[in-house]
Amino acid sequence: MAVASIGMTERVHDASKLDCQLEERSLSSSSLKGKVKDTMPSDFWEHLNEQLSAVPPDFSCALELLKEIKEILLSLLLPRQSRLKNEIEEALDMEFLQQQADRGDLNVSYLSKYILNMMVLLCAPIRDEAVQRLENISDPVRLLRGIFQVLGQMKMDMVNYTIQSLQPQLQEHSVQFERAQFQERLNKEPRLLNHTTKWLTQAATQLIAPSASSSDLQDCSSSAGPSPSDVAVPEPLSPAMVLSQGFLNLLTWDPENEEFPETLVADRPRLQELESQQSQLTILASVLLVASSFSDSGLFSSPQFVDKLKQITKSLVEDFNSRPEEVMQSVSEQVVEEVHQGLESMGLAALSSENTASLVGQLQNIAKKENCVRSVIDQRIHLFLKCCFVLGVQRSLLDLPGGLTLIEAELAELGQKFVSLTHHNQQVFAPYYTEILKTLISPAQTLATKGGSL
Repeated sequence: MAVASIGMTERVHDASKLDCQLEERSLSSSSLKGKVKDTMPSDFWEHLNEQLSAVPPDFSCALELLKEIKEILLSLLLPRQSRLKNEIEEALDMEFLQQQADRGDLNVSYLSKYILNMMVLLCAPIRDEAVQRLENISDPVRLLRGIFQVLGQMKMDMVNYTIQSLQPQLQEHSVQFERAQFQERLNKEPRLLNHTTKWLTQAATQLIAPSASSSDLQDCSSSAGPSPSDVAVPEPLSPAMVLSQGFLNLLTWDPENEEFPETLVADRPRLQELESQQSQLTILASVLLVASSFSDSGLFSSPQFVDKLKQITKSLVEDFNSRPEEVMQSVSEQVVEEVHQGLESMGLAALSSENTASLVGQLQNIAKKENCVRSVIDQRIHLFLKCCFVLGVQRSLLDLPGGLTLIEAELAELGQKFVSLTHHNQQVFAPYYTEILKTLISPAQTLATKGGSL
C-alpha cells in the first residue's frame, strides 16, 4: 500500500506541473482527423476531389468529413451556448444531409460558408487571420482542407483554455493531496524528515559562515532596490534565504549521496534536468564571453551572429559532460571559423594569428573545472537563480550579472522552471520547513528580516 500511495502522489505531483500549452499530437486511428493527418493526408483530399468532380458527384467522403467537422464545432461550445448548439445541430443534421446527398443536390459550398461563419464566432483572436484567409479560397476541396486544419488548431486552443482554467484548482488539490500523503507516511516513519533537516542545516551553515559565492544571496534578498545587485549590506538570515541556498545546493548534488531530502524525492528527475541545463548554459555563456573578448564589439552587437553562434555551441556542448576536452576542441574550431567569417562579412579587422591561437587556447581551457571564466559564470548563474527565488524571474532579469546578457532568454527559461519547481515544493512542505527552520534561525533573526515567512 505504501508503494501505491507514493506512486499516486507522484502522479498528482506530475499532473500539477502540466504545461498549459499542449501541441497537436497524433489522434486515434479510428478518428477521421487522425487518418487524414497521420496516414493519408494527400490521398484523402485527392479522393474527395475525385468524388465531388464525378458525374453524378459522390458525397460519401464529404459526409464523413462534415460529420467530423460538426463534432469539432460542438466541442468548441461552452455549456451556456445552447442556441448555437441547436443551430449547428439543425444546419448539419446528418440525416437530412444524407437525404440531400442521395438526391445529388448536397450543396458543399454553401455548407462550407456556413461553417466558416460559425468559425468566425467561435475562434480565438489568434485564429482570426487564418479564418479570414479561408474566406478567399474558392476551390471546395482546398476550402474544406483549410477549414479542417484551422478547426484542429481551434480545438487545441479550447483544450489549452480548459487546462489553464483548471490549473489553479489542480494546483491547490495537488498541494493538499501531496501534503496529506506525506503526513500519512510521516506518522508511520517518524524519522522521515532526517535528510531534509540535514539538508536545511547545511544550507543555513553555509549562510552563517558564508563563502564569497554563497554570500551573494544577501544582495538579492532585499526588496528596497529595483534589481538584485543594488544592496550591499547583508541582511539577517531568513527562511527564504536558507531555502534558496538549499534548493541551489540540489543542483550540485553528488549522485552518490543517498541522503537526498525526503521532501524533494518526487522532484529529483526535474532537478537533474535543471542541473544539466544550468551546466550547459555555463559552458555556453563562457564560450560567448571568451569569444566576445577577442572580437570587435560590432560583431557581438549583431543578433543574427550571436544567435548563430549560440545554436552552433548548444548543439556541440550536449555531450560536454561525457567528453569535455573533445567537445571544447570542436567548439573552438567552429567558433574561430564563425568569428573569422563574421568579421569578414561585416568589414571588420580580422583576428591576428596570435589572437586566434589565444582564442583557441582559452576556449579549450573551458573544459577544465577549475577554469576561472567557467567558475565565475557558474557562480553568477547560481546568483541569478537565487535572486529568482527571492525576487521573481522578471525582476532578476533587470540587472543580470556580467557575462550573462547574451543568454538572457535561456536564463529566463531556466529561472522560470526553477521558480515553478521550488515554489510548488515550498507550498506543499511549508509546515515542515517552518518547524525545521525554527531550530536553525533565532526568533530575533526571523522577525528582523522582511523575507522571514515561507
